[in-house]
Amino acid sequence: MKRRTFIRTLEARGCTLKRSGAKHDIYFNPLTGLSTTVPRHQELADTLCQAVLKQLGLRTRQP
Repeated sequence: MKRRTFIRTLEARGCTLKRSGAKHDIYFNPLTGLSTTVPRHQELADTLCQAVLKQLGLRTRQP
């Protein structure tokens, strides 16, 4: 998945950019109080995207 697409997905689900690091950005979910890093690669593996969603307390699959 393209990184831009994934970031739009995170922001649509209410996550915000907490801060930018050297090689990763840190996103925060205000509803759950959880945060995690998102690497700055152009392509992100689907398994990585699912792991990030899980770390932010978001459901990976919608019913």
